[in-house]
Amino acid sequence: MGGSMTVVTVSRPASLAAHRGPRDLTLLLMLPALATLVVMFLVPLALFFVRTFTEFDGTTGDFFSEAQDLLLSQAYLTALGTTNWIALIVTVAVLLIGYPIAYYLTTATGVGVRIVVLSIVLPYFTSIIVRTFSWMVLLGEHGLVNELLLALGLIHDPLPLMYNRLGVLIGMSYVLVPYMVLTLYAAMRSIDPSLLRAAAGLGASGFYTFWRVYFPLSLHGVISGVLIVYILSIGYFITPALMGGQHDVMIAMLIDRALEVAVDWPSAALMSLTLLLLTLALYAVYYRITDIRRLIGAR
Repeated sequence: MGGSMTVVTVSRPASLAAHRGPRDLTLLLMLPALATLVVMFLVPLALFFVRTFTEFDGTTGDFFSEAQDLLLSQAYLTALGTTNWIALIVTVAVLLIGYPIAYYLTTATGVGVRIVVLSIVLPYFTSIIVRTFSWMVLLGEHGLVNELLLALGLIHDPLPLMYNRLGVLIGMSYVLVPYMVLTLYAAMRSIDPSLLRAAAGLGASGFYTFWRVYFPLSLHGVISGVLIVYILSIGYFITPALMGGQHDVMIAMLIDRALEVAVDWPSAALMSLTLLLLTLALYAVYYRITDIRRLIGAR
């Protein structure tokens, strides 16, 4: 009896030490990343909050009064509506384009898969400005698209594909498609193929199997991709600024005008703060509803 008690007393600290060792090593390995996060993100973010508040002269009441006037102004509300509307359309378009591509990558084999993956990844070795200017060359009045349509006799005058909302939607959709495809691809790879074979063995048609089995299992990837693309869309600047028209002013463009044209740091800081808070809220939703381990296929 006494010997048994001695074994228990000795083994428990050894077990605790064995569990504590890998945990301590993990924390030690994470220290550089955590330090970088604090120095490069959290500290500048805190300073940004402080400066946003101090740039407004007066008391706290004055700050909230001026903030209310700015955030309820017609220019801000119009830019906010335009930003969310464009982000919504781009997200839907990217989902409709990206889902079939991700499905193909998951189910197909051979050289075609490599070509599609290369087509998705290769453009990201070039600058976003270069890619945007490439679309400007293609969609311009004398660009390849209009010249081809004119040569085929499908149109008699060049189509207005640039400097309007259509140009913004095309450019942003092209840039953001890979985010949707790669997210969906990761989610689809985690689907157990035996479930599809079981549904087919029970007599389900291909469409029924896809709609009732495959799509619900890939839904977490759809939600993740939608949130990622929407978050990126609401803060986009380069493509709308180069390819958009005068009436399609997004929040990021309004912030740029407040800084570059009006030289109004307080207004730009406040609008940046609202955009930051909206983005952080969406990221919080993303991490709340998305199982990262399941998304990357981890067990």
